[in-house]
Amino acid sequence: MSNTEQHLKRIQEKLQLLLKEHTAVVKENKLLKEELSEAKQKVTTQQKSVDELKQQVSILKVSTGEMSEADKKDFEKRINGYLKEIDRCISMLGQ
Repeated sequence: MSNTEQHLKRIQEKLQLLLKEHTAVVKENKLLKEELSEAKQKVTTQQKSVDELKQQVSILKVSTGEMSEADKKDFEKRINGYLKEIDRCISMLGQ
């Protein structure tokens, strides 16, 4: 075998190895993207759960009368925000 043929054979072997590695990296990338998507969805779900629990704590504080002034102001702001959103929705329905 000539030197050129040997050189071409080595290039071909390296190219095959590179293609196999590329395929493996593409598969790994796909799996990592799926895992990331699942993790983001889980974080979103957990954040919603945390928000719901915070609302329940606020409601319990209101019902037991154990709210500090800061909590009362925060609760009023939240209620006012809800009322504004409801008014906006009502005005959109009236159009």
